[in-house]
Amino acid sequence: MHETHIGAVFLVGDYAYKLKKPVDFGFLDFTRREVREQVCHKEVALNRRLAPDAYLGVADVTGPDGEICDHLVVMRRMPEERRLSTLVRQGEPLDDVIRNLARVMARFHQRAERGPAISAQATRDAVRERWRASFAQVRPFHGTVLDADVAAEIEQHAEEFLAGREALFTHRINTGRIVDGHGDLLADDIFCLDHGPQILDCLEFDDTLRAVDGLDDVAFLAMDLERLGAPELGELLLDRYMEFSGDPAPAGLRHHYLAYRAFVRVKVACLRYEQGETSAAALARDYARIAVRHLRLGEVKLILVGGLPASGKSTLAGAIADRIGATVLRSDRIRKELAGMPAEQSAAAGYEQGLYDPAHTERTYAEIQHRAGNLLELGETVVLDASWRSADRRAAAGEVGVRTHSRLIPLRCWAPEATTAARLAARTGSISDATPVIALRMATDVHPWPDAHTVFTAGTEHDSLTQALAYLQ
Repeated sequence: MHETHIGAVFLVGDYAYKLKKPVDFGFLDFTRREVREQVCHKEVALNRRLAPDAYLGVADVTGPDGEICDHLVVMRRMPEERRLSTLVRQGEPLDDVIRNLARVMARFHQRAERGPAISAQATRDAVRERWRASFAQVRPFHGTVLDADVAAEIEQHAEEFLAGREALFTHRINTGRIVDGHGDLLADDIFCLDHGPQILDCLEFDDTLRAVDGLDDVAFLAMDLERLGAPELGELLLDRYMEFSGDPAPAGLRHHYLAYRAFVRVKVACLRYEQGETSAAALARDYARIAVRHLRLGEVKLILVGGLPASGKSTLAGAIADRIGATVLRSDRIRKELAGMPAEQSAAAGYEQGLYDPAHTERTYAEIQHRAGNLLELGETVVLDASWRSADRRAAAGEVGVRTHSRLIPLRCWAPEATTAARLAARTGSISDATPVIALRMATDVHPWPDAHTVFTAGTEHDSLTQALAYLQ
């Protein structure tokens, strides 16, 4: 027999019989036999979408008096040695299996039911309500099962991400990413057979909880693989799923859904602990660590990379973006774009003259901040590459961060004057039009930037990146 907080599975010969417990957790109520019967039939119908040969039907349980007293889902018994969680724990090579699972889920989601009622369950507000419902159910376990500080950090990070990302969730709905999915994708319920994976046990008791973003659906299994000690398989699953489904989701959303699914399992573990399974407390803490890790990684950031000409800011900005999967907006490029010029075309002029006069500069910074705001609302971390000499412009960028609930990280690149002069003298093919003379003038016209982290950029690119990443973390 295998037991969960809501049911038990009896393995008998070639068959498995699944019983629903007569429990009421608020988010489900199985206390009435008629409800359990209805849910059993629904479970069979829904699970035949991904495992048509495994689900045989529903059997009635009769008591000594001949009256029906309960119901069982009847299934073919799967080979225990082919359970995905078993294979992961044994360290089997599973890359091909994971790729196939990603392809199966992408195809399943492509064919899945969609519609306004389903999409309504994946708005920003709906996702926030799911988080908050789980927070409320877990709160009584703070300080006993869970570390109260970790639980508080999870709540704070989740709320902050959602507060600034309504546009992201609307975009996901508008691009058809919300489906009637599986809802409970776990490695224990997947069997890797020769003719393909058998994916069992979808969430059947509440249609609204099965109406999810496809990425959210698959993130559940990716999170579970991480919990089993194979985070690289979880990353592979999400990478291939996004490839096969053509999903360009930002890294922040990916981490957010991984954290959400981990916290769902925190809640389940707490409920099992309350039912008397004391070992579930350690499991709840493991899941909480996964949740907080991904919420930290998924934090949306607005990174200002500033400094004088040839201080290495563009090199550093690009390196940061490549490492963390961010978008770079470069003032030199946008300035010329707004003027209708190719980025590579020279616009050299005197100090604060021509394309670099105050009006063009003001327009450039306004545009870079506008684009940054749009990207931040869509969950993209943004790196803004500009000199950031003006305290007022830095303050305006900070307001964009506040409005989009994004963490502002100011980085000031610095190298000795001899280094920057040598770089300017050797520069070819740059889209920057700065000259040594202009660099000297700019150096005398920089507002103090006391809250910036200084990155020493006279060394290697790797050294500069290491410093910057330490500040980001």
